[in-house]
Amino acid sequence: MNNEQWKQAETALSCMEVIKHGENDPVTIEGESDDLHCIGIGTDAAVFVYEPMPAYAYKLYAKQALPKKEAEIGVYHALVGSPYFPVFYGAGERYVVISHESGLTLYDCLLYGVPIPNQVIDDVEVARSFVREKGLNPRDIHLKNVLLQDGRGKVLDVSEYVQNGNDKRWEHLVWAYDNVYPLLEGKKLPLWVLEAVKNGYYRLDPSSVNLQEFADQIRRLFFRR
Repeated sequence: MNNEQWKQAETALSCMEVIKHGENDPVTIEGESDDLHCIGIGTDAAVFVYEPMPAYAYKLYAKQALPKKEAEIGVYHALVGSPYFPVFYGAGERYVVISHESGLTLYDCLLYGVPIPNQVIDDVEVARSFVREKGLNPRDIHLKNVLLQDGRGKVLDVSEYVQNGNDKRWEHLVWAYDNVYPLLEGKKLPLWVLEAVKNGYYRLDPSSVNLQEFADQIRRLFFRR
């Protein structure tokens, strides 16, 4: 098998433009290609599958975010061999190519009422330890960056692992899993609830957040309707 067969998507990707808007705002996409299907939107890039070769995922960056693309390539090189992250295949001028991973994000699990086993939490903890062993910083791990895959956890989006500081997002998720999720497991959470929680969390100061108080607000928001 040609190790660079993923380059066949180059022409289709050249028809697409990713536009960045703000630090916490999702990108928008301009252009059109019948062979590309968007499977994810972030604040710096969009992820596509090229229909003739669905085993690959193409993360196409906005022009302003291209330095993050170079950082992401370096991180993937450091993480080679770990089962907890996608496989890195290569990169083009504006994109990186990784394995297209099946499964639901933890966000989707909450949306559809799919139980999240404790094994997923354990797997992410092991993955984070591995990242630290490689001299990197496992941050920006949140509900949309973790997949439930055959009962196990897989971590997506490693682009911030070169940055300093602990954003505490994963620690806060683990706290919520232990203290709030048992009341919600198996329930389909309305999209408006998930978005309200996400937007409320963004307004908090991670260094001084009172998780119990925030959790009480979530409970009142969910159970009042």
